[in-house]
Amino acid sequence: VQLQASGGGLVQAGGSLRLSCVASGRTFSRDVVGWFRQAPGKEREFVAAFWRGGATYYADSKKGRFTISRDNAKNTVYLQMNSLKPKDTAVYYCASDRSIILSSITSPQYYSYWGQGTQVTVSS
Repeated sequence: VQLQASGGGLVQAGGSLRLSCVASGRTFSRDVVGWFRQAPGKEREFVAAFWRGGATYYADSKKGRFTISRDNAKNTVYLQMNSLKPKDTAVYYCASDRSIILSSITSPQYYSYWGQGTQVTVSS
């Protein structure tokens, strides 16, 4: 199982980016898929996730600005990020797991598979 995250880059504050996470060797539609981010010197934090059946979950601070979506035909999950702020600067990771329980969806240690990360830098 491999996850490939892409779409990061340098953007000015207020701009947008769409991250992609493509899975190979696995049918993504059966997984819980999450996006996390990690800024320098900080712990990895939850951003958004798809629960089984398609329900979506967001970190409170990301609601309204970030949107998680998926294309099952492409085995891809996206993270649309709008109104970006300098504090959104981080490496963004996608992760998946089939055994995770709902109460653990925001905890990175319960995800088995991880992409390599994509850097997002927001300039002021």
